[in-house]
Amino acid sequence: MTTSALDPRAARHCHNVINPLHSSLYFAPEYDTGLTGLGLERGSMVYFAGRAAPLGTVGAGTVTATFYNFNHELVARAIPRAWTIAAPAAVLDARLSAAGAVLTRLLGSDAIASKELAETAELALRAAEACHREARPLYAANAGLPVPEEPHLALWHAATLLREHRGDGHLAALAAAELSGLEALVTHTATGKAMTARAFQRTRGWSPDQWSAAQARLRDRGLLDADGELTAAGTELRREIETVTDRLDLAPYEHLGAAGVKRLTELATTFTQAALAAGAFPAQVFGKG
Repeated sequence: MTTSALDPRAARHCHNVINPLHSSLYFAPEYDTGLTGLGLERGSMVYFAGRAAPLGTVGAGTVTATFYNFNHELVARAIPRAWTIAAPAAVLDARLSAAGAVLTRLLGSDAIASKELAETAELALRAAEACHREARPLYAANAGLPVPEEPHLALWHAATLLREHRGDGHLAALAAAELSGLEALVTHTATGKAMTARAFQRTRGWSPDQWSAAQARLRDRGLLDADGELTAAGTELRREIETVTDRLDLAPYEHLGAAGVKRLTELATTFTQAALAAGAFPAQVFGKG
């Protein structure tokens, strides 16, 4: 175990205000339009193909493994068939074009052209220089892509790198906690800080019966109570998962340094707040219902 002068909470907060600049893409009409324009099917196929395209023409097993919390049967209905419709290179081009359109719509042309946005991109890319490829397949695949020249596209690319780097580490923490993908979703929903159970079931391909069975397993482990809420043990497990994730994701923020992390957090907060105010995410999918 390593020690660090940088507060892991500061690194986590920095990630949390950068991530929406990446993840808003998946909720945007420009993303569906761009990828369905290639012939891909709206919904799961678009999502799986767009996020998995940096990996190349992989099969359903690889996507299920790297995405972790999706029902494999849902994945297998879209992958690898998606690659017979659109090659990964074409998907990547459409994805980046959509990301640029989404950020421009959410932030406005003045913000896109601002020196502050260019500074945000520069700082985020500098942080990503210290990300690790080992055991981080989604990060490593995206790290092999060229950095776009336009600052807002470079920012989206950097946010993607930082998001997938933390995400790959988070999956390692979930696996070490002996939570399946579905059980991870159930416990995450029980924190009240995630998408609703219905939204997760719809988008991840899990049936209500499968969800209920996972809840029963978690109750047997003492992690959920009879009402589906986290017990003290469940709350502690989720806390430990985040602590491990923080530790595995500290390197890019240590590389940036405390002053750089503070500045990146300030800048990214401004842009993320603007994106949220512009309706970047549908409110109805969040909560515990």
